[in-house]
Order: sequence, then structure tokens, then C-alpha cells
Amino acid sequence: MTNIIACIDGSSLSEHVTTASVWAAKKMGSALILLHSLEKEAIKTDEDLSGSIGLGSREHLLDELVALDEKRAKLAFEHGKLVLENAKDFAQSAGAKQIALLQRHGDLVDNLLHLEDETRLIVVGRHGSNHTMDAHTIGSHIERVARTSHRPILINVGKFKTPRNFMIAYDGREAADNAITRIAQSPLLIGLPCHLVMVGEATLERRYKLDEAQQILEEEGFEVIASINPGKIYPTLTQYKEEHQIELMAMGAYGHSKLRQFFVGSNTSKMIIESDIPLLILR
Repeated sequence: MTNIIACIDGSSLSEHVTTASVWAAKKMGSALILLHSLEKEAIKTDEDLSGSIGLGSREHLLDELVALDEKRAKLAFEHGKLVLENAKDFAQSAGAKQIALLQRHGDLVDNLLHLEDETRLIVVGRHGSNHTMDAHTIGSHIERVARTSHRPILINVGKFKTPRNFMIAYDGREAADNAITRIAQSPLLIGLPCHLVMVGEATLERRYKLDEAQQILEEEGFEVIASINPGKIYPTLTQYKEEHQIELMAMGAYGHSKLRQFFVGSNTSKMIIESDIPLLILR
């Protein structure tokens, strides 16, 4: 696992995804791969017209449709190359040293899975080329990437700035403990103040688990502020984020608790849609 993969599609977020990926590559000492996927939906014709074509002109018009598809595919390929070259120039100006360009046909998620063995981190935008910058939407690939990839995913939601702190949403279960371990062992967030936050009743068992997680992080050099906060998960985390001016949120995913419902269900979508800070998803 050696590379940072930045998913570049030419959307309004591509520049900010590149900025975030350069930051991550420099922090982790990794090479940066700028990936552009040519998906069929992006290059096919909008409509199948063959059913409405008359017998006398069908063959001629079908030939034109085929030629149009070929032209669109060629233009999409050339556009993708230009997008990648522009992203490379931007990444170099931002200080990236090792940069590779990769353009592949097929589904983005499939391409990411194929590259997974050599991937340390995936960086994506909250939405793609079909949405505007201010659209409160989730790109079609976000949930699929989060469900299928076993690598950490950094979701950028707007103009990226280097975070000065981060928060971990923690519930004391196995998935959350795995997230703590991965964060502790990674150089990505080292040096940033960490807010370790549990939501719910402050029982002795919860306090013990929180102290244990805090110790793991502190042993790796993290400065940790740990707390247990009563309330419901989404509004409590949101309120904490705002009150402490958190600039990046890290969350485990696919555990076996109420937090699992948070990370898999509608609360996850709500957090991603409404968040104004980057989110780091760990499985």
C-alpha cells in the first residue's frame, strides 16, 4: 500500500480534491496517482432512436449514431487526458513530487478495487461533474466506494484547507477500535489536536473504553481531548463540531452498534450532505 489515489473527473471539486490529495501525499510520504475513469454513461448517446427510424433511412441513421458514439468516446478520452494534465500541473505547483496519471475505461469503483492492493488512501469529491459546487447532494459513487473499499476514504466537500484539528466519532466497538488503531499508526493526522468524542450515557464501561482509546493515540504522539456527550448521535456530533471549530471528521464504518446505523444509514448521508469539513471514512 503505497499510493494516494485522487479521483479526478473535471468537476468543480476536482481542483480541491487535488489539493487534498497533495496534502495527504506529503503527510504520508506517498506517491500520488491522479485517476480519471471513462464510464459508459459519460460517452453514450442520450437516447436509443432506432425504434423510431423508418425502414428506408434506418441503416443510414444508425450508422450516424455509431459514428456519433465513436466521436463522443474520442472526445471524452481527450477531455480526460486534458483534465489529468491540468491536475498534474496543479499538483506540482502545490508541492507534490511523485505524480502518475492513470486513465481507465469502466466503472470508477471497479477501477479503485483493482488498484486497492497498492492504495493507502482514496480521495474523492462529495459530488461529481453532474452537480454544482453548492449542491447539497452526494455523488453517485460515494456510498458504493465506502461500502466496497477497504482503504480509508477522504471525502472533500468544498475548498480544501489544511486542517488544524480533527474529531473522531467513537463508540467503543470493534469497528471504532480498528479506526483508532489505523489513525494511530498513520502519519496522516499526526501533529493535529484530536477530539475523541463518544455519544450517549457516560457509564463506567464507556469511560474505560474511551480512556483506552485515548491512551493508544497518546502513545503515538497525539494530543487528545476525550469526552462523552449525551444526546442523539447526529445532532450531538454536529453541535460538538461547531462548538470546537473542528476542521476534519474521522469516522469508522460498518460496525455492529447504533453507530453502525449512523454510518450506513440516512445519518451518514445527512452528515456528508450537510458537512462543511472533510470527512475521513475508515473500515
